[in-house]
Amino acid sequence: MTAARPHNGFALLVIFLWAMPVSSQDLVADLSDHLIAISTSFTGQDVIVFGAVSGGGDVAVTVTGPPQDVRVRLKQRVGGIWINRQDRLFPAVPGFYAVAANQPLAELADDVVRTRHSLGLDVLRLPGEAEVPAERRRYRAALIRQKARLGLYQTERIPISLLGQRLFRATISFPAEVPVGQYSANVYLIRDGEIVAATTTPLIVSKIGVSARMFDFAQRQGFFYGVISLIVAIFAGWAAAVMFRRS
Repeated sequence: MTAARPHNGFALLVIFLWAMPVSSQDLVADLSDHLIAISTSFTGQDVIVFGAVSGGGDVAVTVTGPPQDVRVRLKQRVGGIWINRQDRLFPAVPGFYAVAANQPLAELADDVVRTRHSLGLDVLRLPGEAEVPAERRRYRAALIRQKARLGLYQTERIPISLLGQRLFRATISFPAEVPVGQYSANVYLIRDGEIVAATTTPLIVSKIGVSARMFDFAQRQGFFYGVISLIVAIFAGWAAAVMFRRS
């Protein structure tokens, strides 16, 4: 995974934030990159969320990705064999989720405030959850496990570094499987368990080059893309078999 490299503008903004008078805004924040460009060699990228606060307080950040419809299937043991018996569709759930804070989330605010702003996976509200609490917990846990395996839901709080009670920064890691679309980085300033200031910064994840053309073709011509993929897979299998026989 490649780390985001601060550029001249990033360094100048850090200097500006450090010199910002206390009487200015309570919260100023930005990203080291506003575009993640996915090419065929993309293996992931780190993006730095940074900024400054005045008047003290705790800082929390949530980064959420584009909404996706996700179907979760639960396995059930039948006759000694595990098979998919039940499934539930979660419409418009975040394709990516990460949370960062300078304190444990439970110490920042109560569950009401955290739920209102989705500060933590345990309070992240997901549309389409089952009505029965026991089922909701099962399907919710399965969805989070599914996303976490791909690195799309970061289950641990990302630490935020504070410098001199003014500047802060946190590093958000985006995996190779990160979905394309528009993301939101939400930064909150919290005092005495209440959010006193907030700001939102957009982030775009987009495919470029050959990867973008392949993605666009797959979206526009799904049938032909599937046929070509099948032919390529058959040819690759045949070529591997020929090479194995010759060896």
